[in-house]
Amino acid sequence: MRATQAPFGSCCGGYDEGCALTPFGEKLRSLRAARGVLQRDMAAALEVSAAYLSALEHGRRGAPSAGLIHQICEFFELIWDDADELKALAKLSRPRLKLHAAGLTPAQTALANRMARALRDLTPETVAAMHALLDQGLTPIQAPATRRVRTKS
Repeated sequence: MRATQAPFGSCCGGYDEGCALTPFGEKLRSLRAARGVLQRDMAAALEVSAAYLSALEHGRRGAPSAGLIHQICEFFELIWDDADELKALAKLSRPRLKLHAAGLTPAQTALANRMARALRDLTPETVAAMHALLDQGLTPIQAPATRRVRTKS
């Protein structure tokens, strides 16, 4: 049986693929819920449509612009790490991905193609394990949503 649970959250409480949220969308929805903000009220404040915000949350629109992310951070009064996290999540929430395999090894190209075919069938546990495995191979500056702090010597 195919795993259809929303990979980053669920607006319908379970197994409806049409309600899958992006990482950015899940964070946006949790910020709204924590502050009791309705989608239509936030949309009006940001001067966008509620349908557009819904599409951003569900990955039916491309990643938000830097300007819109800035507006959202101001709307929720996010600063420093919280604002950086929202920006990083937006980068991880592109609904349509492209991969240029030029310069990759044959093994890397094969892995990318295999992932593209199998991704929808992976369980949430397998996806989490793969994230952890990828994070182990990244240096701190490459890891998503992390910042390197420079100190003066």
